[in-house]
Amino acid sequence: MVGRITLIYKRIPNRILRREDEVIADLGDLIVARSEFSGMLAPLKVNGVEVINNGYKMVYFAFIGKDFDVLKIYDRKGTFKGLYIDVLDYTRRSGNTIEMLDLFLDIFIFPSGEYFLLDEDELEMALNYGLISREKFLKAYRTAERIISEIEGGKFPPKVVWEYSL
Repeated sequence: MVGRITLIYKRIPNRILRREDEVIADLGDLIVARSEFSGMLAPLKVNGVEVINNGYKMVYFAFIGKDFDVLKIYDRKGTFKGLYIDVLDYTRRSGNTIEMLDLFLDIFIFPSGEYFLLDEDELEMALNYGLISREKFLKAYRTAERIISEIEGGKFPPKVVWEYSL
């Protein structure tokens, strides 16, 4: 074990998730860490399938300087459920602290390769209520579209994602 990392995950307007996670690998511009979901009010279902719930585990990949992260999701029995990608404004690192700013959109990729763009309604609401600028709104969609194009072209996720698991 390499140690622990503090994750500060910000969501507009003022939601901040702060937690300490176990580091699997510290590659400088990439932190691979392990964590468990807790505090969810309801499970996340994608296309009718429960993909995240309390007690599920994740191996996450924080790519410093990039506009996304990748979570490998496992259920309580350790079965791989798929990849969850957060579209981010930024990922920064200062020592043993990582900070990310979420831009609402997410992508879920099932083990079959089938993928779904999630939370477009949340992004639209954030724009309509003036919580984000039109520039951030467009950045979120451009990032999601780029990732989807890479998924379809067999270039996403980065190969390192398959090198680590629970």
